[in-house]
Amino acid sequence: MQRLPADIGTPVDEIDTPALIVDLDAFERNLAKMAGLARAAGVRLRPHAKTHKSPAVALRQIAHGAVGQCVQKVGEAEVLVRGGIRDVLVSNEVFGQQKFRRLAALAREATVAVCFDAVEQIEQASRAAREFGVEIGGLVEIEVGMQRCGVLPGAPSLEIARRIADAPGLVFKGIQAYHGTAQHLPSHGERVDAIRKASEAVRMTRDALAAAGLACEIVGGAGTGTFRQEAASGLWNELQVGSYAFMDTDYAAIGDEHGGNRYTEFEHSLFVLATVMSAPAADRVVVDAGLKSYTLEKGPPWVHGRTGLEPYGVSDEHARVRVTGVPAPRLGDKLMLIPGHCDPTINLHDWYVGIRNGRVEALWPIAARGASA
Repeated sequence: MQRLPADIGTPVDEIDTPALIVDLDAFERNLAKMAGLARAAGVRLRPHAKTHKSPAVALRQIAHGAVGQCVQKVGEAEVLVRGGIRDVLVSNEVFGQQKFRRLAALAREATVAVCFDAVEQIEQASRAAREFGVEIGGLVEIEVGMQRCGVLPGAPSLEIARRIADAPGLVFKGIQAYHGTAQHLPSHGERVDAIRKASEAVRMTRDALAAAGLACEIVGGAGTGTFRQEAASGLWNELQVGSYAFMDTDYAAIGDEHGGNRYTEFEHSLFVLATVMSAPAADRVVVDAGLKSYTLEKGPPWVHGRTGLEPYGVSDEHARVRVTGVPAPRLGDKLMLIPGHCDPTINLHDWYVGIRNGRVEALWPIAARGASA
């Protein structure tokens, strides 16, 4: 890991930059709000660690009532279990005997489940579970409109579920039904319609499983953009939300349920702190945070809490900031940048720097950074 960007008690203006900042007050309000919404809806909360990649964050979510964590990669599961998380779902397919052996090793310490959409995956998982003398939970992932992984709903999903249930060392747990494409549809109505169609696939599959005597302990899915629809459906019983804890510009840009063009369900709590390193013109300054500090696939970052400042022309170590109608920031000024996509931005940093009341209160390692296998 790189050296710490600050010490506990350091004033925000003295944090070395670029640094990944968490506004602890906003972060804690986000955690409490989502936990309360899940409780009120009568569904479980299993936040997605692919966003935060940190046992420190996961433990705080669990303290608010989450039943465990989702991950996308075996490496993320390993980091979380080493960090004290005792219930992990790999909400993704895995292939390769080595990966299943790693999961089976984790199942000696924690409750572990994984998603399937092919018989070959089930056979590998069963071999690993028997070798290690453990049980691994299995969910059938169904295609709900995302056109990524997953089996067609109904009879094809039932066949995979039966294979899971019959495989030595595996325990059938239910259905994975995540519609990732729906999360960022630009209007609330489009998102509602997408989840309505996904609900038809979930209901068809759940009913087919029930008729075959296979109960679904878990019907998992949902994301920050659609979780209210899944929670109210009477079908999903676990919410796999991730970005709600931090938020980013991509989520902020989707419409709300009242027809507004900004999504304000949760607060921005994650920022890249940058320093004005050059002020060469009245209409332009340059900050010291570029592509190595945040990703651009969702567009350039926004400047938090300041008007008339627009990042553009981002390169490896620099971002130009256009200044319009306001005094230009001065050399050495700090700007808080809201990243376009929080998940891959977090993966570029070693530490969260938690701030409250203008000072550093917490330093959390991003322990699963780069855990892509």
